[in-house]
Amino acid sequence: MFQQTTPDGYLIFLYICLRALWILAAVFLLRRMLHLLQLSSYQLQGYFRSLRQNFLRECLIPLLQFALFLLFSLAAAYLQIYAMAGFVVLMVATLIHYRPRKEKKPFVVTPRIRRLIFTIIAMIALWALLTGLVHFGFDVQMLAGTGYALAPFAGWGLHLLGARVWIFVLIFAPLLTAAASLINGPLEKRINDGFIRDAQRILGEQPRLRIIGVTGSFGKTSVKYYLTTLLSEQYNVLMTPESYNTPMGIVRTIREQMKPTHEIFVCEMGARHVHDIREITDFVHPDDGILTAIGEQHLETFHTLDNIIATKYELLDAVEEKHPAGEALSPEGRKIVNGDDENIRAHMKYPDALTYGLKEGNDFRAMDLRVTPAGTVFKVQLSERAARQLALPVIDSTHRPSSGGEVSAKGEGDISSAGIEFTTSLVGAHNVQNIMGAIALATLYGVPASKLRRAVRRIEGVPHRLELKRHGNVTILDDAYNANPAGAKTALETLGYFRDQTKILVTPGMVELGAREKEYNEAFGAQAAEVCDYIILVGEKRTAPIAEGIRGKGFDEARLFIKKTFDEAAALMYEIDAGKEKVILLENDLPDNY
Repeated sequence: MFQQTTPDGYLIFLYICLRALWILAAVFLLRRMLHLLQLSSYQLQGYFRSLRQNFLRECLIPLLQFALFLLFSLAAAYLQIYAMAGFVVLMVATLIHYRPRKEKKPFVVTPRIRRLIFTIIAMIALWALLTGLVHFGFDVQMLAGTGYALAPFAGWGLHLLGARVWIFVLIFAPLLTAAASLINGPLEKRINDGFIRDAQRILGEQPRLRIIGVTGSFGKTSVKYYLTTLLSEQYNVLMTPESYNTPMGIVRTIREQMKPTHEIFVCEMGARHVHDIREITDFVHPDDGILTAIGEQHLETFHTLDNIIATKYELLDAVEEKHPAGEALSPEGRKIVNGDDENIRAHMKYPDALTYGLKEGNDFRAMDLRVTPAGTVFKVQLSERAARQLALPVIDSTHRPSSGGEVSAKGEGDISSAGIEFTTSLVGAHNVQNIMGAIALATLYGVPASKLRRAVRRIEGVPHRLELKRHGNVTILDDAYNANPAGAKTALETLGYFRDQTKILVTPGMVELGAREKEYNEAFGAQAAEVCDYIILVGEKRTAPIAEGIRGKGFDEARLFIKKTFDEAAALMYEIDAGKEKVILLENDLPDNY
């Protein structure tokens, strides 16, 4: 490469090798930042929260690079070789630290990520051009000193590999990623608006389609699955899959899966910010709505319970706008709410909303619950108001019989007839409560009790939501998707049903609870100490409040373990020799940005 071999030539060669390491390290670091942005649903608030909460893990090495670069710049004549050696060590550390590895939710190079990568490359190229115009002569002079014949032409190449470009990238990778997201914002909005218009067109071409919205702080995914199972006994139903509850997830479902043969669309609607539900209802326009629960979840973004209440009620507001009802019962615009939920009860906004649950006074009430080897058995009791609602014509856009008589006449068709029992393989009062929400609306859609009973027996647990699994003599209660105080309390209550097994809790705690996060986690620890035989916490810093709550109850320290990773915790939970069968509750599983 070089025409003469001198110490300077070796030094230049070392420069080039070092700069190749800089580029590779920068690529790895930028990949990590893009993954954090993707995990945060491309919301900068969540992205910066991840950086703030994991400052040492995400930002320490780039800052060390910056410090060493300053040292090198200020004392290059005296510390040049030492600074370069330090750079090599830091580059290797960066490569190891940010290297792609097995991730809970893998990084996916979507079209949106490709657009962000293009914008970041353009920003790097612009910076290289600006700095090159200033420092181009220095690089030419350095190459000329080696006797390299093409030094003037290679100056730009050396500059593009140089510290002024790639140290800039390494130091400012988090901000570069955020800036690219901001720059691309108008373009992404335009693209998303186009997808939304296309989804609206598809919905508009099916005027007979009935749309059911399902929302709530928790329980919405379970109710969505259960309702779809029940309605599918009589209708062709499409539901949003898995946790596709964001505007673009719903749009994708409509554009990729909606067919003219679908009669009902069950649409789960999630929210992390004020008016998120309104954003969805503005293009989905639901005919009916189910509100499953209101709790203090995502307080970091909602800030107050009142904001959560207002946002969740936006679903029922949209139903009321489409089918105004007022005080009178109507077959149009059914509003179904969880009457057991204290926050819903305290803020009952619509008099025509029908309630479901386990407590007395609900319009659709589950009673006489008992657990058998086959699961949970219960009966259904209807209020007079619910019975009058059933006498109304059934909403049916498919030219089926529109009389409500099949479900209102006493006998096999009446879900509240004496002696009729429902059996589900699921365990726990909370599961019965969610099933009741599905039964309430399915009954109003004309599905008779005979079909409902069959469908309830077929209901399976929703993945990662107190899903019951068996591994040999170990029972797993997988509640990995739960992340709210009420849900965590319910999970511990379910764990308590297992009387004859050793009960083990594995959890990293709850997040996004704002200023009250410590309070809720400490209370969770106190509740766990009352139920569990062994407790395994994942992550020492985040779970400190849980440990404090556990110790406050005098829990045996020998049965409390703290592990750095979930893999370590998983290995330990199987190793514990309890002398009898074990039941393990996996409560929450934080993604890679926590």
